[in-house]
This record gives sequence, structure tokens and C-alpha cells, in this order.
Amino acid sequence: MSLPLDGVLVADFSRVLAGPLAAATLADLGAEVIKVERPGAGDDTRHWGPPWTETSSAYFESANRSKQSVELDLDDPDDLRLARELAARCDVLIENFRTGTLARRGLGYDDVAASNPGVVYASVTGFGSREGADLPGYDFLVQAVGGLMSITGPAEEPTKVGVALVDVLTSKDAVVGILAALRARDRLGRGQHVEVNLLSSLLGSLVNQASAYLATGRPPGRMGNEHPSIAPYETLRAKDGELAVCCGNDGQFRRLAAALELPGLAEDPRFRTNADRVTNRRAMVALLEQRLGCDTVDAWTGRLTSAGVPAGKVGSITDALDLAERLGLEPTVSVGDRHTLQVRSPLTFSETPIAHYAPPPLLGEHNHEVRRRLTEEPT
Repeated sequence: MSLPLDGVLVADFSRVLAGPLAAATLADLGAEVIKVERPGAGDDTRHWGPPWTETSSAYFESANRSKQSVELDLDDPDDLRLARELAARCDVLIENFRTGTLARRGLGYDDVAASNPGVVYASVTGFGSREGADLPGYDFLVQAVGGLMSITGPAEEPTKVGVALVDVLTSKDAVVGILAALRARDRLGRGQHVEVNLLSSLLGSLVNQASAYLATGRPPGRMGNEHPSIAPYETLRAKDGELAVCCGNDGQFRRLAAALELPGLAEDPRFRTNADRVTNRRAMVALLEQRLGCDTVDAWTGRLTSAGVPAGKVGSITDALDLAERLGLEPTVSVGDRHTLQVRSPLTFSETPIAHYAPPPLLGEHNHEVRRRLTEEPT
């Protein structure tokens, strides 16, 4: 059965996370992805451990499945010639070098488009290709300077998110841009240069928090697990741990009060509407936690869920994968006997399902076949 991107050739000149993850997503969708790596060293994340797998680092394997690896030294004339040939043949080129680095080697967008006008050339940078072109783009740095840490964590301490979220968001923006450019190519007959950067992707993902600032001129602050505009929409203390409770409307709050056997709570003038509850959050939380402290997280999760109140245990990644398994989401996939399981693509298709996942490549695993192919006349 065909996949959505069957027949699309991707040249992956990127390293670390945002670019490689975008390329891996395209590979999941059926594109052929050739990953260009530095001879002898490869992608930086091959060395980012522990933890290690039998063949690489867990970090590298998270963003590089279903690719071919070829070692090319872009400072070597013969290897550079092969890299240019790959660029001339591909449908999509993904790169995250500092602005101008590839152009100096004849691999910039204008150079590649001159010989390959249909190319969709995707550049991933930290801070764009203008005044921020020379700034290094690291996820943690962008979380800090981009405002995400200012709204994350307890009030007294700016906190990073527990995963390289900005890289992940940027990779998804890159995929959206690439797919849109491929669709535009169908109509226009030519490709184009797609640019994404970590800072812009983060700002675009701040949604209501950025909108609140633009509406009021007041930067939002850190509120821990509380929501600035909804209550209760936070973690609450039960007898043996934390329970996440999400009441997005007044009806859900009434059901929460009924399930907790606090019938007067929803009619209390301090808590009747969401705006009232946000204003009087401290008093409301005290009453809720007094009642929740009478039983366990698991017990309350069952009762509240049955009552139509969104609630659940604050669990670990183990708990999350177990939950997904119980819900029939089949969260993990095998990529081969020597490799650890990987998280399945979140995308499902009724007509072109993702049916196969190949293992992340060893460094230079496909050197011979890729080099031979690039020296032969294209078919």
C-alpha cells in the first residue's frame, strides 16, 4: 500500500533535533530520506548520552529512524560534488547550518534552485536569517529568551519544560511548511525557500499567553500548575498524591461539586461562574482539597471521570504509555530486533496508513549505495 509521500526524495543536511525530527516525520510518511553526516563523527546527538542503545544514543534514535546515512565531507571537493548532486536531485532539502554556511559551498537555496527549480528548500535557524543570523540556536536558550520560562514553573523560579519543546514545535512548523510548499509546487511548477526559526515557532506557540500580553500590555507570570484564565484547571492534592482537574465550563464545575458531595459549592456566589472561581481561587482550592484529601487519586479519578469531569493522575512516562496502550492507541512500534522500541507516529490515515518503520542508521551505513547512486545518471 502506498504512503502519502511515496516518491519524494529528502536530503537531510540537518543535525541535532528540529531538522532531523522534521525529516524523520517525512520518512514516516513515506519519503526517502538521505541523511548527510560528517565523516567519523556524524550528527552531534550520536554522542549525547547516556542513555545509550546497542547501536547509538537514545537521543539520536528519537529523531532519525527510517533514514539512510551517508558520510560526506563538505570541505572535500569530491564529497562536495556528491552533495551538490544530491541537492540537484532531491524534492526537499532540510538544513540548519548557520546562515550563509551552505551558500559558501554552492549549496545555498539560490545555487540549488538554479539546477533544481522544483526543490523545496527548508532552512531551520535559531533566530532567523537577518539580524539574528549569527546567534546560536539552542532549545534551552530560546526557552529562556523567548519567554517560555517566564510562564513555566512555580512563582519563585523560572523553569524549562522537561523536553526540548521548542525544537519539537519548530520541527512541526517545518513539516507544515514543507508540505504546503510541495502542494504549491503542484500548482506553480516550482519549489521555494521555506524558513522557520526557533524563536518565531515559540512565539507562535504561546497562544493565549502572548495574546493576553498584547491585549493588556502586562506580561503574564508563572503560576505553577494553575491556569491564568480557568479554575479549577490545575493540580489538586488528594490523599496520596496530585490529581489534575480540568473544569473548562460551569457545567463541569457543577458536576465536580456533585461528585465530591459538596452540593452547595456550585451555588456559592464566590464560585458560581468561571470568572468568580478565578478571582476566589484560593478559597475554592482549600475547600476542594479538604474533600479530596479523604480518598486516593485513583479513587477520585474513577468517580470524577464517571461523572464527566476531566481528571487524572499526575503520572510518569511509564503511566502515559500504559494509558495509551489501554486506550488502544498502540503507542510504540518496533524498528528491528537490535533496536529499542520507538514512539509511534501520532498520525493515522484511513487510505495510506504508515505500515513500516525502519531503524535509525549507523553512521555511514549507506555510504556505498548512496555514493554509487549519485555518480550514476539519474533515471
